[in-house]
Amino acid sequence: MIFPNRNVPRWIILLIDTFIVLVSFFAAYMLRFEFSIPEIEIVPLLFALPLFMVVRITSFLIGRTYAGIIRYTGTTDSLRILKVILGGSLFMAALNPLKYYLWDGWYFLPFSILIIEALISSVLLIAFRLSVKMLYVELRNPRSERERVIIYGAGEAGVITKRTIDRDAGTKYTAFAFIDDDRAKRGKRMEGAPIYHTDELASLLEKEEIAHIILSIQKPDPVNRRRVIETALTYKTDVLNVPPVNRWINGELSFKQMRQVDIDDLLGRNPIRLDDGNTEQQLRGKTVLVTGAAGSIGSGLVRQIARYGPGLLVALDQAESPMYELDNEMRHAYPELKMETVIGDIRRKERLENVFKTFKPDVVYHAAAYKHVPLMELNPGEAVFTNVLGTKNMTDLAVAYGTDTFVLISTDKAVNPTGVMGATKRTAEIYAQASDSRGKTKFITTRFGNVLGSNGSVIPLFRRQIEAGGPVTVTHPEVTRYFMTIPEACALVLEAGAMGEGSEIFVFDMGESVKIIDLARQMITLSGYEPGKDMEIEITGLRPGEKLYEELLNDAENTLPTHHPQIKRAQVRPNTFTEVSEQIDTLIALFHAQDNAQMVQKIKAIVPEFKSMNSEFSKFDA
Repeated sequence: MIFPNRNVPRWIILLIDTFIVLVSFFAAYMLRFEFSIPEIEIVPLLFALPLFMVVRITSFLIGRTYAGIIRYTGTTDSLRILKVILGGSLFMAALNPLKYYLWDGWYFLPFSILIIEALISSVLLIAFRLSVKMLYVELRNPRSERERVIIYGAGEAGVITKRTIDRDAGTKYTAFAFIDDDRAKRGKRMEGAPIYHTDELASLLEKEEIAHIILSIQKPDPVNRRRVIETALTYKTDVLNVPPVNRWINGELSFKQMRQVDIDDLLGRNPIRLDDGNTEQQLRGKTVLVTGAAGSIGSGLVRQIARYGPGLLVALDQAESPMYELDNEMRHAYPELKMETVIGDIRRKERLENVFKTFKPDVVYHAAAYKHVPLMELNPGEAVFTNVLGTKNMTDLAVAYGTDTFVLISTDKAVNPTGVMGATKRTAEIYAQASDSRGKTKFITTRFGNVLGSNGSVIPLFRRQIEAGGPVTVTHPEVTRYFMTIPEACALVLEAGAMGEGSEIFVFDMGESVKIIDLARQMITLSGYEPGKDMEIEITGLRPGEKLYEELLNDAENTLPTHHPQIKRAQVRPNTFTEVSEQIDTLIALFHAQDNAQMVQKIKAIVPEFKSMNSEFSKFDA
């Protein structure tokens, strides 16, 4: 084998380098005197040669230019060679005046020879290393056998990505072309590869055999990124993602760090711009309580609130293990943060009262709730006890202890609810809104749809089903849902809480609704399977309480704009606290009888728009 796994001994590299500078020395003389060295220069040449070689070899030993592994030569090795050659040349140049004035009136080496030799030696030493590297790569991974990839992003990250592919002998890929959203770059070349506009991707994939599309842009436009991924999936081309710079190992990108794109990349939208100033003003130095802190939204809120420097952050949940993990995470990420981790159940008022009495929170984010639609349809009493009684407990205590702001985390399923879960969340909204008149506490409600990566999201379910070999189950071919990311949802909750004046319901811009069956197909394709061939999609039918289309506003409601274009204020029918309180007390009292029918009928009386779907409770609808 031409290139064995073990490295060539260093003394051989030193010997080759020595030979190269010797050749460069004579080449410099030949060039300087136009290939005819005068006899008068022969004696000085022979006198200077031994000292020249001593200087060069000594500089190689000091600079350890021979110590690098030649086949992995990089920019650092080339710079080291340039420094060593320049240092040796400067030393020899310094000898010239000494020899001229103190010895015999002759220079040690003419300055022209030193300059020419330094240039030739640098070029040959670097060229030798690069030639060995290229030969090694070609022998290990012949270009003719490599698969072609297209790099999305003809910028700095794209250049680094191409160099990574070229450098890594273990990869069997070569950069065929770049694509970029900037039309001004179209038709140009970068690192030897042509640049095409993003619109040309489909025609490239149709004409050429492309193994991968590599997304190299660090902060791409989500819409354009989604378009590129969808185009690649259409042509059954794998898509890889270059990780963020802060995850590169020792500041350098490796091909092995590139990963398959996630479904989040297909659901991403243009980033929401928020005014951190309002949120910071509300939270800095304050005592903030988050319920449901171990959940997806609750933990996301805890992480974001910590950045604003609260005086005390109280995280409350009844889930012991997730709370333990969150506590460890926060203490590691924010060692200076003053944080209390409280295990407690929002349905136990005496426990909550102790929390309010001890910490006296200025701001409360109430995220604790039951949220799985089919389960709550089977257990309406638990939905009432947690979503209604739990919220009532929190609301009453916030009023009693003078909390400034109370933010209720609600759901799009509270709009025209078709299941018990959504109806109990709407009941909680009504109680919180009506409580705004009871004291100084401002009660604000936020509504949004499904959250990517949350415990109740369909995406983790699809992942598990794909990993198990299928089938992937979809309830109905026409069912659609809205999606947003956890950080995005939490940031909007904080913004809405900071801007609210009390009794508002804020609705977030969820973007476009997504067909769940299309989501399933895309996730199967991203996993390397072909839907309907390698993995089946099974239609199971809508579950109790589910509806085809999620809504963010009741038909009878309108919205008003706010200072933020992606946060709207819903106009809802007003409710007096006395009336609402009596109805909800009656509803909670029914829990003790454990009569599901009576509880659901009472919920329907409180929430007239609640019409059960695919449920035994449909019989109670008019």
